Amino acid sequence: MSKVAFVGVGRMGANMARHLQLDCGHDITAIYDVNKEASAGIAGELGAKDCSTLAEVTAAAEIIFTVVTNDDAMRAIFLQDGDNLFTDSSGKIFINCATLSPGIHKEVYEAGKGVGASVLEGAMASSISQAREGTLFLMIGGDEAVFNEHKELLDQLSVNLRLCGEIGKAAEVKALVNMVMNINTAGLAEGLGLADALGLDLKMVCDIFAQTGANSRVLETDSEDMIDRDHDCWFSAEHAAKDSGIAGDLAAEAGISLPVNDATKAQYDKMVTAGLGGLDKSGIAELTFKGRGPSA
Repeated sequence: MSKVAFVGVGRMGANMARHLQLDCGHDITAIYDVNKEASAGIAGELGAKDCSTLAEVTAAAEIIFTVVTNDDAMRAIFLQDGDNLFTDSSGKIFINCATLSPGIHKEVYEAGKGVGASVLEGAMASSISQAREGTLFLMIGGDEAVFNEHKELLDQLSVNLRLCGEIGKAAEVKALVNMVMNINTAGLAEGLGLADALGLDLKMVCDIFAQTGANSRVLETDSEDMIDRDHDCWFSAEHAAKDSGIAGDLAAEAGISLPVNDATKAQYDKMVTAGLGGLDKSGIAELTFKGRGPSA
């Protein structure tokens, strides 16, 4: 069993920590989050140290998972002057699980090599309940030897584990996953919004969608929430905008256009601007159903 720490204990990170200790027997020794109420809560629950510095986290564990919000947060925990996770980190392994740009993953990987630490990216395509149950879909990027060394632990978190290639490749694949998911969500919201405006029975429409080319995973997960206006957050509109933006940046670097992704990102940006960024991604239906929306 390993000594494990977590940096970033929102709903995904906290539930991953719970699973590894309560279900798998690993020792969660250290917790860190800028939200001190969140870190104190999960640290108390698991008997871990609620660290006040990042260097304390590294000192207390062999394996450190990070689940942070964006590239700036990633840069702050690893690369800022003074206190950071790479302090006295030789021989440690860092597994970074947030949806970030491939560039920041590469930057952290190279910095880790410089201090004798190993770095993997562990992009997640799953939900909060799957984090708690250890049934995430994990896409890994990094050195194959490091991946193989820690595969048993990663398997305990994942129902399906895939090594995508060198560092940065998992982030590229995750950007594609979320891009297509966001496009599907926006398309479903428009389809149901138009069906509602036409006076169609929405349950009938969903049943027909499910049996035809309009079917999608998003239909299963989001259609009822769109109809009922139940947008409790599992994956926020703000994160959808960020991730569609990552895909857009990759497209620009590759020299191709993604007009449907651009339109989808514009819709999620509109939600953020209207103060709806904290809603679940299904909340995009608030922009497409007649009589809804910020100005309705």
